[in-house]
Amino acid sequence: MKIYDVLILGAGASGLMCASQMDKRCSVAIVDSNAKVASKLKISGGGKCNITNVSVGDENFDGNAELISSVLEGFSKEDLLDFLNKNGVKLELRKNRYYFCKDSSDEIIDVLKKLTRHVEILLNTEIFETTKIDDIFNIKTSRGILKTKKLVVATGGKSYTTLGASEIGLKIAKSFGIKVKEFTPALVGMTLQKEQFWMKELSGLSCHVHIKVGNKILKEEMLFAHKGISGPAVLSASLYWQKGNMSINFLPQNNIFDLIKGSKKQLSSVIPLPKRLSKAILDALNIEDVECKKITAQIKEQLQKIHNYEFAPAGNFGFTKAEASRGGVVSDELDKNTLESLHVKNLYFIGEVVDVTGELGGYNFQWAFSSAVGCGRAIKIT
Repeated sequence: MKIYDVLILGAGASGLMCASQMDKRCSVAIVDSNAKVASKLKISGGGKCNITNVSVGDENFDGNAELISSVLEGFSKEDLLDFLNKNGVKLELRKNRYYFCKDSSDEIIDVLKKLTRHVEILLNTEIFETTKIDDIFNIKTSRGILKTKKLVVATGGKSYTTLGASEIGLKIAKSFGIKVKEFTPALVGMTLQKEQFWMKELSGLSCHVHIKVGNKILKEEMLFAHKGISGPAVLSASLYWQKGNMSINFLPQNNIFDLIKGSKKQLSSVIPLPKRLSKAILDALNIEDVECKKITAQIKEQLQKIHNYEFAPAGNFGFTKAEASRGGVVSDELDKNTLESLHVKNLYFIGEVVDVTGELGGYNFQWAFSSAVGCGRAIKIT
């Protein structure tokens, strides 16, 4: 029976990038349950894929800062942009922050396909379990047993189950006694307690906010939805929220007291938000919509809360709406440069299956590529 030098589980961004870094003399195969490679990359960002961000650092991720910094130093945002440029992938910058494919995510997928022509790709192949006998890994699949000297687990998280996402990566890690954190939804909308149901009545409206969760402040658009709240600011905030309060600054660009000073207008009219929203916020704060000149000290005290509206979400929209998963193989189990298991030789974990999750804005693809390059370059066949 054939024994591969390297077998990669998962034909997503990290799996393909990892394979592209390996010596072409190696016998390498990639296994995936999907019918096509890079399914998530294909649909992300409306088909244009937010690939990275202008500012990338360990502070943009939930996870072990030392591991994240080490991996990003090995293959940085600048390295990724240089890689894409050299391979003819044109990018566009949105909001002066987000790098997207100018035409289509197919450009990146085509590059990855080209760079992995030497690799055997086994699609429509379900992975069941993995064992190791002596120095050889045996992977039980729907194609039968596959054998390899080195095994890279790049199976992703639990979000996007329609694209074949599963917990097989955690199952494999646990079978070798490697510690994991169970997957939970991340980058996901949040549901509300009864006291905040007023937000659901604003479904379809959005505004720029600052959301504070712990010591993190997320600055972006918030969208009011039928189920609760969503939009970029909320999705990133969900990464750091576990339970308890968070707060919203509905007017981060203004000071409410500067706006009302000397004004003869109604309070709702001077608040630079859609009228329906400004009225709803005033109602939620139990503030009467009076002329600014009639504002009392008591009203002023309540008005301060427009910059610091505190509440505790009820939960989140769940995996069906999540763009990523929090959790994975615990960072302490992995070499901070190569992502090889510290306890099982020649077993590697990369991408979203590791307990590292980025904020919304290209960070998770950056992590996928950076961790893949670090791992791929480290694997040597003797």
